[in-house]
Amino acid sequence: MLDHLVSQGNGYLLTSQVLLSGVSKPTLAEYVRKRNMERVARGVYLAADAWPDELYQLQLANSRIVYSHETALFLHGLMEREPRFTSVTVRAGYNATHLRKMGIRVHQVKADLTGLGASDVKTSFDNTVRAYDRERTICDVLRFKDAMDIQVFQHAMKEYMASPQKNLNHLMAYAKAFGMEDAVRTYTEVML
Repeated sequence: MLDHLVSQGNGYLLTSQVLLSGVSKPTLAEYVRKRNMERVARGVYLAADAWPDELYQLQLANSRIVYSHETALFLHGLMEREPRFTSVTVRAGYNATHLRKMGIRVHQVKADLTGLGASDVKTSFDNTVRAYDRERTICDVLRFKDAMDIQVFQHAMKEYMASPQKNLNHLMAYAKAFGMEDAVRTYTEVML
């Protein structure tokens, strides 16, 4: 049963899943020891022959984060290269000191805006993480464009506007929620 859970989890084994399946903690500990699995986060183990997925591991250890900004651009294929920093968004008031110490860029928004546009996205290792959808990500990029690499910004905007998957209605709804309708309208009119 535990081998099956590891296989389903792309090499990851979660204590919570093991306990739900009726296996005891001592049995889990023995399995982890015999299989030489690595503990990568609290309650998260990685098989010795599996590739580590840092975004997935971070998500498992911090369930309240949502990948955003350059990291979300990368996950959506709107960035040419892997970002130098991992960027996440959390609700205002969330203690993110541990994330900042890890070198992660943390953005905070009002609690009612944290979930706006959050969706499930696959990493390059085929694991599912929470990230903002393309439209929310474009809004975030526009809001923080002065702090971004200009080439990353321009490439993301060009790729998004050229994409048949773009949803300008969602984009404008998010822009309204953030009070930036004029800026979004200006960019979309210029680029379309």
